Amino acid sequence: MTAAPSPSPLDVVVHSGPADWWVILAGLGPLAVLIAALLAFYINWRTLKQRTAADATALEQKREADAHALLQKTEADSRAEWWRRTQWALDRALDQDEGTKALGLATLEVLARSELARNEELELFDIAWKSVWGDENADDDGQGTGADQETAFVDAGGNLGENGTTGEDNTKEVGP
Repeated sequence: MTAAPSPSPLDVVVHSGPADWWVILAGLGPLAVLIAALLAFYINWRTLKQRTAADATALEQKREADAHALLQKTEADSRAEWWRRTQWALDRALDQDEGTKALGLATLEVLARSELARNEELELFDIAWKSVWGDENADDDGQGTGADQETAFVDAGGNLGENGTTGEDNTKEVGP
């Protein structure tokens, strides 16, 4: 075996001078990735904030629309039920039996005080009342609508149109 020569010192020479541009760019790579990640986070955070606000607005509008629709449906259902009762009372008021007639007229009187009664229906009640008691007894028979009740007789307004209805606008809006 041969003996290995002893190691000799190695001389290292370092050239100091400006670094090449690709070396500098390679050193800034992690910083560029961090800046891009922060920018993406900010954009996503703003988008989420905007969508959350838009969703909250849409939800509030839907709630208001649903409440309005429920109010309209309740009003329509109440009017339909009131009209069903009115039809029943009108049938009874025009019956030949005096007891049934009195029950129908009393029911019509109660229904006429309802806030659901419109002027057109009150005019129908007046017509029914006059057909039962006759025109001469309609206002002074003592069983009328009462002094505290405001009902419009067909001929009281004098503003009947060509088709026999009043010229008044009797619609009302539902909701806020």
